Amino acid sequence: MSSTPHFLQGVFAFTGSGLSKPAPIDPTLTYVVPPGMTVQPLYFRGGNSSDELVHVTLMRDGKPMRMFPMGARSAVNVPLRVVEDVDPDSVLELVLAAPEGCAGEVVIDFGMVII
Repeated sequence: MSSTPHFLQGVFAFTGSGLSKPAPIDPTLTYVVPPGMTVQPLYFRGGNSSDELVHVTLMRDGKPMRMFPMGARSAVNVPLRVVEDVDPDSVLELVLAAPEGCAGEVVIDFGMVII
């Protein structure tokens, strides 16, 4: 079985609308699983430059799949170790929620393997 690594990553500015109101971070943080393929999430690493708790949520087809909270001026590293397969044509997207008016930058590194 052949596999190919794929990453969603970058540094992105944000302004929060509330912890219960996640919003898209950047269009580059969306991935559609190719037809006939399967994706397995491997890890999420993220950093938060703001003075507040923020969280990034991995969405699958518009529904929350995993949440990754990041403390003020802190980072998180979550090994997912092939927890589950993501089916063909599924849409994966990373969204962010932060307290209203909170602003900063978030560093995102989400790794997956395409099978």
